[in-house]
Amino acid sequence: MTGWSKGELARLVNRQAAAMGHPQLATDTSRVRRWIDTGEIPRDPVPRVLAALFTERLGRVVTIEDLGLVRRGRAGKRQGGGSAEHPDGVPWAPERTAAVLTEFTGMDLMLNRRGLVGAGAALAAGSALSSAMHDWLHTDPALRADAPVLDKPLLADPAGYDRYEAAPIGSQEIEELERSVEVFRAWDAARGGGLQRKAVVGQLNEVGGMLAYRHPPHLQRRLWGVAANLAVLAGWMSHDVGLEPTAQKYFVIAAHAAREGGDRPRAGEALSRAARQMVHLGRPDDALDLMKLAQSGSGPEVLPRTRAMLCTIEAWAQASMGKGQAMRRTLGQAEELFVSDRGDVPPPSWMQMFDEADLYGMQALAYRTLAEFEPDAAVHAQHYAEKALTLRSEGRDRSKIFDYLSMASACFIADDPEQAAGYARLALVSMGSNSSRRTWDRLRQMYRLTAEYADYPKIRELREEIQRALPRAPRSRGGTAQT
Repeated sequence: MTGWSKGELARLVNRQAAAMGHPQLATDTSRVRRWIDTGEIPRDPVPRVLAALFTERLGRVVTIEDLGLVRRGRAGKRQGGGSAEHPDGVPWAPERTAAVLTEFTGMDLMLNRRGLVGAGAALAAGSALSSAMHDWLHTDPALRADAPVLDKPLLADPAGYDRYEAAPIGSQEIEELERSVEVFRAWDAARGGGLQRKAVVGQLNEVGGMLAYRHPPHLQRRLWGVAANLAVLAGWMSHDVGLEPTAQKYFVIAAHAAREGGDRPRAGEALSRAARQMVHLGRPDDALDLMKLAQSGSGPEVLPRTRAMLCTIEAWAQASMGKGQAMRRTLGQAEELFVSDRGDVPPPSWMQMFDEADLYGMQALAYRTLAEFEPDAAVHAQHYAEKALTLRSEGRDRSKIFDYLSMASACFIADDPEQAAGYARLALVSMGSNSSRRTWDRLRQMYRLTAEYADYPKIRELREEIQRALPRAPRSRGGTAQT
């Protein structure tokens, strides 16, 4: 896979260790042979050194979990190495979550600095992820309930050393972090994930360092909440620019962080993001597996509006499989849940983006997707896309582009090419100032529908405009966009 000999790997480990501040490390060929041939797990910092080497060599984030180099902890704890039943070693023991978060973000930042793309891994199947995390997510959430009791609550975990200058923080610093999440979230909604992804990953890396300290429980919960929100954003931004395996890892990290903070609804929403990713990549069956876990694992305290949002994702997956009856039933449930939310309980910050316009936008997308199987569904897609566009607020530019494309696609399927061309051009004009690769994926899907009308002068011109504007198609990252 790497082309390194055992001797060469030993030399590289020593050189990388010195660069990471461990000049005393002296690995030789015989030690490397024991790691490979007998499965011996080297002591820290060698696993982290190896992860850094493989990350740079393979051009994607490789963690010590991926390498199977996590030592077994206290009795009863799961080993960190992955298996068929537990991909990537999930779920992690509570004391591992901060370390995994810090390690993964650090590797991701290193790839950014060196101009590597970080997309060479494969996506885990939705069924594998959901089966691995089912029992873990359904247990009663308790902050670090099975972590060791410490005499010094502000004791730093050694995993945080030489990555971040860890220090205890107070409520004011956490409030500032929470505000930064809102800023990043608004930027993502307006301009797409490409421009601020590295900043979000960097902020998440710092939060991982803060979590190396055991703060008082009320602060630690809030800090885990910040970590969960940033991890979801990092995952969504990664998905938005086509870094699919990286995105999936962030969604799993977000679910772990939310569960650490005792917020099961947030953990469920993080997994629903992974499900949306799967639908986009043409894997709706995997999406449905993840949605079952997201819905059942969110717990009884989840608000009706959150359940409505989860239903719209399930409906989109059903539409992608041509299951029109099931999709309509699920969208009906979403509408009922949405209107049943009286608003007497303020929604969590991560749900404030899901408003009435988003409900209509997801309904439009589901019907537009179903129209590939049932052309009569196109008229319903037009209806909901129009309602979504009417209600879209300022700063939701990316969602508006998706609405335009849903409308344009539905118009083509409904044999209204002139109106379709108008909406397609509105999308095209907006896409130049947006860094979202997903919008281009959706445009390619719409472009396919223009072939039937290629002899129409207006459509011929539109096709030429799209061909000039389209960026080069990216290499496959775990599947083909099907929306």
